[in-house]
Amino acid sequence: MKAFRVAVPAVLAVAGLTVLSTPAFAHVSVQPEGTAAKGGYAVVDFKVPNERDNASTTKVEVNLPTDHPLASVMTQPVDGWSVKVDKATLAKPLTVHGKKITEAVSKVTWTATGKGIEPGTFQKFPLSVGQLPEDTDKLVFKAIQTYSNNEVVRWIEIPQDGQAEPENPAPVLELSAASDDHHGTAGASDDDHGTAGASDDSASNAEKTAAGTQASDGDGTDTTARVLGIVGIVVGAAGVAYGVFAGRRRTAA
Repeated sequence: MKAFRVAVPAVLAVAGLTVLSTPAFAHVSVQPEGTAAKGGYAVVDFKVPNERDNASTTKVEVNLPTDHPLASVMTQPVDGWSVKVDKATLAKPLTVHGKKITEAVSKVTWTATGKGIEPGTFQKFPLSVGQLPEDTDKLVFKAIQTYSNNEVVRWIEIPQDGQAEPENPAPVLELSAASDDHHGTAGASDDDHGTAGASDDSASNAEKTAAGTQASDGDGTDTTARVLGIVGIVVGAAGVAYGVFAGRRRTAA
């Protein structure tokens, strides 16, 4: 009976670790390639997973924040996808590098020209954005995902601090503290390449920042492997405990 008392908590602990190690329900998310510092420029990736077994994702719409409009938004070609950039007139014009901006990108839509995002896969859609606001810690991008069977999933619920994650959370970009020199804020161009007040220097600096951080994905993989290894050891220990207990019961019988 004493062995039973020891084995049960061990099994329960393993079960708890198994639950904790289960990946969260996948959803559309946004992450910077490097840092997204307040007052600067950044390249951000919208990661779109396919959550269906019998349909492909054929369209992705990302709505940019209206409370903190971004004067510069540049797209990058994505194989197998066309892109459309929509603008809107700003209720309150922005002043960037001494230039008055009266409209900004309000929505970016990617439409598949081929198979789209097939089951069991994901796709990243990059944007170069700036100048990032300095009066907030995060930006919310509401997204809409359309499947080949005409199903539409709206990732538009805003996560609230201290509350459980909503069923369809909107992608949220966390902003880091402003750097001493706001990279990419100088030399705005008058050319319009699907943006309002976009800067070639801004895009170049953002791309350099992104290039220096590609190794971060490998760190995440190593961490996951270590966690799974620990879970395996605990599961093995629980199995041994259960085997000892079962053997003692048979001996007692």
